[in-house]
Amino acid sequence: MSHSPTNPTNNHGSVKSYVTGLVLSLILTIIPFGVVMSGTLSVLTTVIVVAVTAVLQILVQLVMFMHMNTKADEGWNVMSFVFTLTILVLVVGGSLWIMQHLHLNMMIG
Repeated sequence: MSHSPTNPTNNHGSVKSYVTGLVLSLILTIIPFGVVMSGTLSVLTTVIVVAVTAVLQILVQLVMFMHMNTKADEGWNVMSFVFTLTILVLVVGGSLWIMQHLHLNMMIG
């Protein structure tokens, strides 16, 4: 019952994967920062760039640092992540919907 670091069930990443994740995270942070600070793009384009890089940043974090993958032995991790994402979308979407309707119904004038 020894837990050795060479255990094949130990799915920690290598130094190369961590460095790759770090570099990708830095690039995906610098891109929206540069777009916002330069102010050369329209507001809509800036929001789209920030949103797309945010989604890519989340994916990089999940794959490179949290080691989320679709292997059969880690199916519960993916299933719990999908459930969490579903609940998050429902809560945030519902909250935005309620706030939008409150804003429309509370307008005076």
